[in-house]
Amino acid sequence: METVLIIGAGPAGLTAAWRLLRDGKNRYKPIIVETSDFIGGIACTVEYKGNYMDMGGHRFFTKNEEVQNAWLDFQPNPFRKRTRISRIYFQRKFFDYPITLTLKTIVSLGFSQTMSAGLSYLKALLIKRPEHSLEDFYINRFGKVLYQLFFERYTEKLWGTHPRDLSPDWGAQRVKGLSLRRAIIAFLATPFKRDDARTETSLIDWFYYPRLGPGQYWEQMAQSIVEKGGEIRLSSEVIGLGTTECDGRIFIKSAIIREVKTGDIYRIEPDAVISSMPIKDLIAALGKVAPERVREIAEALPYRDFMTVGLLVNKLVLSADDGGLIPDSWIYVQEPEVKLGRIQIFNNWSQDMVASPDDTVWLGLEYFCAESDEMWNARDEDFIAFAASELAQIGVITREDVLDGTVVRVKKAYPSYFGSYEHFGEVKDYLKTIDNLYCVGRNGQHRYNNMDHSMLTSFEAVRAILDPAYDKDRLWEVNTEQTYSEELSDKEIQVLK
Repeated sequence: METVLIIGAGPAGLTAAWRLLRDGKNRYKPIIVETSDFIGGIACTVEYKGNYMDMGGHRFFTKNEEVQNAWLDFQPNPFRKRTRISRIYFQRKFFDYPITLTLKTIVSLGFSQTMSAGLSYLKALLIKRPEHSLEDFYINRFGKVLYQLFFERYTEKLWGTHPRDLSPDWGAQRVKGLSLRRAIIAFLATPFKRDDARTETSLIDWFYYPRLGPGQYWEQMAQSIVEKGGEIRLSSEVIGLGTTECDGRIFIKSAIIREVKTGDIYRIEPDAVISSMPIKDLIAALGKVAPERVREIAEALPYRDFMTVGLLVNKLVLSADDGGLIPDSWIYVQEPEVKLGRIQIFNNWSQDMVASPDDTVWLGLEYFCAESDEMWNARDEDFIAFAASELAQIGVITREDVLDGTVVRVKKAYPSYFGSYEHFGEVKDYLKTIDNLYCVGRNGQHRYNNMDHSMLTSFEAVRAILDPAYDKDRLWEVNTEQTYSEELSDKEIQVLK
């Protein structure tokens, strides 16, 4: 039986092990090693006093039938269908996300700002900027005024650098065909339509979600992997990878693994390696066998770390039209005076994620940061107080309604698109020369993939292992030309049944 070392127990790593066991005809034994003491990566579910937190918000939707079938393989009825409501909070008002030109938007912006936005968008249609940066990318699609209102500040919060210094690759991958063109055509063609009438059906307005968050799904998959003969070794990190060369081809021949809690070190000799570890760490593990230029680029690759404050409150100051809880799954915070990036309302993901859903509101306050900065290194109690004060400052809660809180930190949550990223192609080309190495997932490819795209990279990796004639390059092409998952037409939507 051949041993396949799988680095990382997030969506990509777990999917690879499960698929290898399913399709490998008892030929392969997957061994997953995971640095943390939990599975699921950033798609885990964290429990705090009976309240459950989803790190980042993971909606289960996709246009890919293969991914859908994988989701349906565990539990007879694991998902609940939810209405997707995500809005922008700006100038103490709510705006549609993505931004649309409805009557409500125009009233909220005011006549002057709306006219300015419209004229700047028309200018962007007529005069296209060369797309050297993410700023250029957004202005070409939304005009300068809407870019400055609804994209510039949030993007800088997310990445810690101005959009003018970010590669347009991120926009090309995440936003793709999204623009105001269809919204403006629909608005001009039907000026007297009600503002809640749908003029476009290109954005999914629903998603499926496990009762206790995404971790419930990944824990189920992990259980299946172990039952079928795979291994999952938590609190274990790969600290070294040895290579050999045969007939001009490079292979990984050994892996040195350290147990985090004990410090014990051991060695395994895999027949293949599927890696979802950050590229920066992967190249470091290969050591001096990698060319110096590749090591320099990889070492300088930027990442954005992530913090979520779970905040339990009696109620919100904001309310829906009927006086009840606002319906949003999450809210993008554009207010410039706070560092808060996004708010999740877990009651609206699943009531079962909240210990007392009738009496309390369980929030996830998301901050984007770096390990070296003040936010990351603040004491938990201090940061909870800071986050609560920011939420009160922008009129979402009152400090008196805060009951409890906790902080969860996630390293290298977002691979970034600036700095040495412009040379990332050289790193990728080198990794392709290692015959039995397959890079998958968000960090494994340094690409801001969605959960379904991460799973697809693992499907491609397993196909390449099972069929040596399979074009291994295809796993690097996932989510490079495909339509982004949220941009589906009704005809394209494959509904989970």
